[in-house]
Amino acid sequence: MAGDQGSRAAMKKMLIFTVMMVILPIFSYFFSKAVVFEGFMGMTGSSSYFYAAITAIVIVHVILAMFIYVAFTEDDTPQPQFKKQD
Repeated sequence: MAGDQGSRAAMKKMLIFTVMMVILPIFSYFFSKAVVFEGFMGMTGSSSYFYAAITAIVIVHVILAMFIYVAFTEDDTPQPQFKKQD
């Protein structure tokens, strides 16, 4: 039973990071291109594409670093198996 809970926790973390890896770089690309670089900074189309791509790449690296941190700090000590006494 404890192995099932560990597997569920691991799959939940993997699912969260997978969704973050899909959604956040795409969102950050279009948001930074339209709002930050073209809106606030007044850049042209070609420069805003370049800097928006760099923003998305940085977001991908941040998510990967977060995943590695969570994976290394995860509690991997074995849980004792208790047997039911009749």
